[in-house]
Amino acid sequence: MKEVLDFLKSCGTFYLATSDGDQPRVRPFGAVCEFEGKLYLVTNNRKKVYAQMLNNPKVEICGMNKGTWLRIAGKAIHDDRRQARQAMMDANSAVLSSMYAVDDNLMEVLYLEDVTATFYSFTSEPRTVKF
Repeated sequence: MKEVLDFLKSCGTFYLATSDGDQPRVRPFGAVCEFEGKLYLVTNNRKKVYAQMLNNPKVEICGMNKGTWLRIAGKAIHDDRRQARQAMMDANSAVLSSMYAVDDNLMEVLYLEDVTATFYSFTSEPRTVKF
């Protein structure tokens, strides 16, 4: 999992895909962290992406850095614990502190489970990790 987390961080921006009925939706994300051995994402509970993940937790993430790209498939599981929000803020305060506060009733964190992450490049065979 650490390799996946480090790669997403190195991308700066990665892209999260959700489903909105029968329509896929993709948007940029940039904050990610590890908490209790799980990969966490953050969003605002007023955004459509949050409702989409609650309605259908199957998501995919894609990021690219230096000729290597990563595709992740998994389920986004909401975690309403303050400790999880605090871990996200601690890991990403430079980006998140201007948008969120841990107890602002806007910040929501979700972790990924049943994750399949595959690294690709133009020069080597794909490599998959699961967690």
